[in-house]
Amino acid sequence: MKSQSTMICCLMLFLTTECSYYRAKIHIKDGDKRQHPEEKPLTGRIQEKCHGPCITSSNCSQPCAQPFRGEIGFTCNQNKWQKSTETCTSLSVETLFQDLNSASRLSIAAPSIPLRILDFRAPEPLQSAAQGILRNCPRDYACIIDVVKSSEATSGNIAFIVELLKNISTDLSDNVTQEKMKSYSEVANHILDTAAISNWAFIPDKNASSDLLQSVNLFARQLHLHNASENIVDEPFIQTKGFHISHNNSEESFRFSGNMNNTTEGILGMIEIPKHELWKLPPNASQAITIAFPTLGAVLKEDHLPNVSLPRPVNGLVLSVILPDRLKQILLTFEKINKSRSARAQCVGWHSRKRRWDEKACEKTLDIKNRVKCRCNYTNAVMSFSILMSPISIDDKILDYITCIGLSVSILSLVLCLLIEATVWSRVVVTEISYMRHVCIVNIAVSLLTANVWFIISSNFSKKAQDHNWCVAMTFFSHFFYLSLFFWMLFKALLIIYGILVVFHRMMKSRMMAIGFAIGYGFPLIIAGTTVAITVPEKGYMRHDACWLNWDNTKALLAFAIPALVIVAVNLLVVLVVAINTQRPFIGSSKSQDVAIIRRISKNVAILTHCWD
Repeated sequence: MKSQSTMICCLMLFLTTECSYYRAKIHIKDGDKRQHPEEKPLTGRIQEKCHGPCITSSNCSQPCAQPFRGEIGFTCNQNKWQKSTETCTSLSVETLFQDLNSASRLSIAAPSIPLRILDFRAPEPLQSAAQGILRNCPRDYACIIDVVKSSEATSGNIAFIVELLKNISTDLSDNVTQEKMKSYSEVANHILDTAAISNWAFIPDKNASSDLLQSVNLFARQLHLHNASENIVDEPFIQTKGFHISHNNSEESFRFSGNMNNTTEGILGMIEIPKHELWKLPPNASQAITIAFPTLGAVLKEDHLPNVSLPRPVNGLVLSVILPDRLKQILLTFEKINKSRSARAQCVGWHSRKRRWDEKACEKTLDIKNRVKCRCNYTNAVMSFSILMSPISIDDKILDYITCIGLSVSILSLVLCLLIEATVWSRVVVTEISYMRHVCIVNIAVSLLTANVWFIISSNFSKKAQDHNWCVAMTFFSHFFYLSLFFWMLFKALLIIYGILVVFHRMMKSRMMAIGFAIGYGFPLIIAGTTVAITVPEKGYMRHDACWLNWDNTKALLAFAIPALVIVAVNLLVVLVVAINTQRPFIGSSKSQDVAIIRRISKNVAILTHCWD
């Protein structure tokens, strides 16, 4: 008896040590990290870079730090090693169920059980995760949740979990219950967390995100509802709802809200089944299941197609629907993530076989600043829908032609103006006032000509892959020269006021030139430079879709609009002052002299109007 007790105690000590050693291998995200007493503290799983020489387009790899398996791949870009792929993983089929196997063996080793029935043999090795689930938790699949949620969402672990969910949807999708769907969604939610999104980019298999979407849809397709309506899953990054529907329903709708980028405000989405579609259903009740993914759109990768610019950013929830085969059309409402005016939307459906967004699957019925409404066709291949932000360069050809023609006429006219000024310059610059007036005309023409050229360059540059620094430079020069145009017009208006009101005193030409260039180029340089200095560090100087001043985030466009509007107001005031001073009749003036005064007023107004143009 003593020998039997001794052997049982030794067995319990061995199994306890084995369990503790396994827990040391799992990277626990929150709380203290357990380590083997003989092991050194972890120094990090990611090597910062390769240590060899960095030659452009060359590759290298480094092993992952313990306890992770796999490697990190690097590519040399601009003389710097940059991480390109990562397969570091701490998960495997064995680790998913190792705690459960050890615990079951430990529970058997009780003093009350005769020693002869204890089985000291190791359990049969698992061939697949599906086999382990069937052996340990066939009722609800919950036995894998704790191990998955305690693992770090590395690129390798994400790829492993995607493959795990794919295998479950293939091998264990018979009789899917609400409990199984909840466990399945908790595992998916772990790798769809906003903290894990950046690691998707380093998964070698670029189809991992589309495999995840298809696996969730296939698994949910086998779900059986018991109640009339159910909120089946309500995780932060995956939500599932189900309804019983029939041809007697007037209309069915499903509303979702998902958080994006760790914000407290939810992005809304709604799915509606029109009444005329419900009439197609048989008398007995059918079921409709809908799934919302707030973050999946950020990692969903498309297969490359010629003549399509990739990536095409998703600007709303990804909404999946599982409907009876008779239903072919649904209505969807998406709230935009990016609500800027330039974020035009296109309704699309995800084609699971082609692995890309299909524009032909949906039609846009409404597009306003905050939301988009779509009418989409549902098929077995297209079950998920969303909206893309400016997916195609939607150019209005008529407006393009008008812009090109207008700019061409403007540039030719300005060049002609400068040629005329150069021809008649010696004849028209007789006095200081006339000299400065023509200096203003030349600088107005030069500023507008230069601004037009920069506008053409920046508009063509915006349609191509943008380089941030070049775009900042082009935005700055466009801003500066358009401001110079307005400030030279301001100086010309002030010059006219000076010529009318100050009669017996004349300023030196050099001083007038200094004041003119200070106003015409100094003030615009100060305004444009200050705008760059304030907004560039926050990346709010220019628009995301064009090389021009930003409005949505920093209101940098006000640095152009406010000075321009103030100058227009000042010029209007100058018009009034000139009109009042030039309409005063002389004593004993005749009717012909009054007509001459009216003509002079009209001429002054025309000159000032030219200043605004």
